[in-house]
Amino acid sequence: MKADVHPKNYRTMIFRDSASGQSFLSKSCANTNLSAKWEDGQEYPLYLLGISAFTHPFYTGQQKFVDTAGRVDKFQQRLAKTQLAQAALADAVGKKKKK
Repeated sequence: MKADVHPKNYRTMIFRDSASGQSFLSKSCANTNLSAKWEDGQEYPLYLLGISAFTHPFYTGQQKFVDTAGRVDKFQQRLAKTQLAQAALADAVGKKKKK
């Protein structure tokens, strides 16, 4: 393994979800000036997260599904109208050229 590949400030940190207040302990080299005490009584650097698995809709089961079938149907209807209009225009132009 290559020497001096990993960052020097790689350490155990507390990550706290600012929306829910839930925290977890992990290792990181993120820069922070905050610190907090963990459940074991030791003080660790604290990094505040805007969103995590505790509050993300995908992980909480509150994810909203988009009706893609309805969108596809609407697109196909618009496409059919456009193709009909182009065909009518081509017929009109073709008739003018024959005269």
